Amino acid sequence: MNSRERFLACNRFQSVDNVPYVEIAFWPQTLERWYNEGMPQDVDSYLMLNGNEFFGFERWEYIPLNVAGMVPAFKYEVLEDDERTLLFRGTDGIIHRALKDGVSMDQYISFPVTDRASFLEMKERYNPHSPIRYPRWWSDMVRCYKGRDYPLALTGIGGFGFYSMLRRWMGTENACTVFYDDPVLAEEMLDFLVMFFMEVTRRALQDVDVDWFNYFEDFAFKTSPLVSPVIFKKFLLPRYRQINDYLRKHGVEIISIDSDGNIEVLLPLISESGINHICPVERAAGMDPVKIRKEYGKAFAILGGIDKRTLIKGKKEIEEELYSQVPYLLETGGYIPTIDHSIPPDVSYENFLYYLELKKKLLEGRYGI
Repeated sequence: MNSRERFLACNRFQSVDNVPYVEIAFWPQTLERWYNEGMPQDVDSYLMLNGNEFFGFERWEYIPLNVAGMVPAFKYEVLEDDERTLLFRGTDGIIHRALKDGVSMDQYISFPVTDRASFLEMKERYNPHSPIRYPRWWSDMVRCYKGRDYPLALTGIGGFGFYSMLRRWMGTENACTVFYDDPVLAEEMLDFLVMFFMEVTRRALQDVDVDWFNYFEDFAFKTSPLVSPVIFKKFLLPRYRQINDYLRKHGVEIISIDSDGNIEVLLPLISESGINHICPVERAAGMDPVKIRKEYGKAFAILGGIDKRTLIKGKKEIEEELYSQVPYLLETGGYIPTIDHSIPPDVSYENFLYYLELKKKLLEGRYGI
């Protein structure tokens, strides 16, 4: 089987020669540590599901559509400048306060959308027919995608999502409260996003056979989601259905949702929306891939679910983590094991290589060897 056949069969809960061998990402500081611990500096270090010859990861690709960015972006503008901090409006339209030494995250002072008037201004930056939303030399890329042997996603990780777009425009707090404070505006923004997404992606779906799409949402905290099931059902569910029906009419079979945190309470509604794949299943937030599989069966294919914290510890803990769940999930199908988020710099290069060695044995069915 080639990578594309393997990806599709695995996520359809069909038999495969071996489960796809991929990883998600690591922190930049992790890479620096690994260089110091012996990782060659002249190899491709990009792990984010796009393949890596050095580590042997399979090639997956993403159509580089601009489905989330502002066109044009805001003009960068310094508003205040003192000895320690800088107050500025970024290209995202957010007013930031940042320490000049850069040792902490920026403080967000205000966001570009606060009411309907500012939303209407924001819409001007989201013309779905702007040519810059497609990559340069699109026709050449279409030719390259024909006859490919690797899976292709409609857009990249970290792209479009309903809640994530509201958060980008309004900030986390207002993206949570707008459903209560101004439900009419919430509906208007979400309906615009449905239209915008369909218009942006229509050409790509007509020109290319796309295998999957991933909603980037990140709408949960460690213990629970940031939107309640009631809000999800009223505001998000019907819009997910609209887009998911549209995607399936264009042959996109695997529809995924990407969220950190604990989204367990939303899983029945997520399944009802037509989403059939979840990632990264963050163990630190209490998400349990074995429990999900037992409760939901083949409703969800799963990517992720390996607790990144165990790689910080040692070989014994890595073995316990993998053997406690991976064999069962592989046997039930529809599972691609990866770390449940970016690999932190606490993880040694030696532990990462041991994790990969053991995981590869499991993927090839050599349990216990």
